[in-house]
Amino acid sequence: MNHVFLPYLLMIALINSCIELEISAPSFPDIVTHFHVSDAIMGLTITYNLLGFCLASLIYGPLSDAFGRRNIMIAGNGILTLGAFACVVAPSIEWLLIARFIQGIGAATSAVVVSAIIADVYTPERATPLYGRMNAVFSSLMALSPVMGGFINAAVGWRGNYGFVAVICVLSWVLLLIFLPETKIVREKINLRKMTKDYGVLASSVPFLSAATVPSLLYGTYMAFVAVAPFMYMQAFGLSLLIYTLHQGAIVAVFAITSIIVGKIITVLGRKISIYVSLSISLISGALIMIADSPYTLTMAMSLSSIGSAILYTIIFPMSLDLFPSIKGTASSAIMSLRYLLCSGLTGIATYVYNDCIFMVGIVIFVTAAIIAVLTLFCIKDLNRE
Repeated sequence: MNHVFLPYLLMIALINSCIELEISAPSFPDIVTHFHVSDAIMGLTITYNLLGFCLASLIYGPLSDAFGRRNIMIAGNGILTLGAFACVVAPSIEWLLIARFIQGIGAATSAVVVSAIIADVYTPERATPLYGRMNAVFSSLMALSPVMGGFINAAVGWRGNYGFVAVICVLSWVLLLIFLPETKIVREKINLRKMTKDYGVLASSVPFLSAATVPSLLYGTYMAFVAVAPFMYMQAFGLSLLIYTLHQGAIVAVFAITSIIVGKIITVLGRKISIYVSLSISLISGALIMIADSPYTLTMAMSLSSIGSAILYTIIFPMSLDLFPSIKGTASSAIMSLRYLLCSGLTGIATYVYNDCIFMVGIVIFVTAAIIAVLTLFCIKDLNRE
């Protein structure tokens, strides 16, 4: 395959990871009614999905080194497709939870292996603008997903959103099967002793854990909000499905726009000031959510959180990969697994404490922002000496 078209194929393979959570969120109240379950049980559809993602992320990197990127991409995306179709036909909430867990296991494939493929094919200089274009595309898709999900849900019901994801899974799998080249020419044997040792080195490094935890918690904060947002907007504030999706879309749009211009923001303010600004914004956001008495206050608060997250993520995430350059692949898998483990935990906490109380969700987000601030200040202690 001509490498000119490879980035587009990889983008298609990653689409599901960007839209599967946001596009299904508008359907949560209808699914709760259909299966006669609580809001907290419904939130587990996100928790289980993230947990599957977390566990699978640890092995896809080493497996792709041993068996090839193409083989693992095809196998993993096949699992993703099976999980997606299982969601569409789910006859019970238990079935849906298991299907979402399987879907998470499959979705982790592209999230981990695509980065390895890009590293195989492109130099760091050529990869940087590629990541920029991909982030812009995915941020836009994330912004559109809740709006799209609202329209699909209104037109054909909650199974329609899962069906839309399943169709994209099939399309992606077929294109990978036909066009994806093998980019891992030299295979490496699976060495469990070395793998265990590498993970041990990462787990015992406080600087690595700090730098890896910050972006993970940033993403987890947003996922925790997504898990309870439909209930806050449509039940607590009485908004219609369409108006809720517009609020959700606005929040993601703010994140997308900030992600696109974040380089200019950091250039103007400098890294140190940008970090302090982002941490301040995140803490203010959590405080505003605790006192939110209208959907507009809630949307403004989460929009501020999106701005802070987009700035801080851009600065801290590269630090976690640069600490151990000789085992970047293992570090990438560890970071991804940690991210979705924390996301799974935060969504579980948010859905458990919500119980029609927005204040409690605000406490979760504020406390998480405080932990992020402490860890970030530890990460940038050398920067503070400048």
